[in-house]
Amino acid sequence: MIERLLVPVDGGHLDEHAFSASIALAGQLGASITGFIVEPFAPPPPGLAAEPTAAGADAGRQAHARSVLGRFEQRARQAGVPFHGVATQASGISTAILAAAREHRCDMIVMATHGRGVVAELLWGSHTREVVTRSEVPVLVVH
Repeated sequence: MIERLLVPVDGGHLDEHAFSASIALAGQLGASITGFIVEPFAPPPPGLAAEPTAAGADAGRQAHARSVLGRFEQRARQAGVPFHGVATQASGISTAILAAAREHRCDMIVMATHGRGVVAELLWGSHTREVVTRSEVPVLVVH
């Protein structure tokens, strides 16, 4: 039985697909959603003190994460779907998604993908592909 969905989002144009598909699925299943966003660490600027710039960048990333998860939560709550938002920072996006699924005891991961194709995947990689191949729970991929 699927009771908890992990839905990774990033604030991009594909979020709408992830929001809609996961909210509809959770509503049908009576499941809750854990919205999840991974923000990368701020790289230190070359030749400059890393502290103030990194702190400012991290504050911006945290505000971005709160905004994205807030929009997701509003949509889920309007549909009557329980929602919990989680934001983290990590250098390995796919690894962070898989760890979050385990940590929050999610039964399924719902991800939106660009569907770029084989050549683009080879050039840029695919977080979705890595999650699908390494996940211990089912992964629903939406385009």
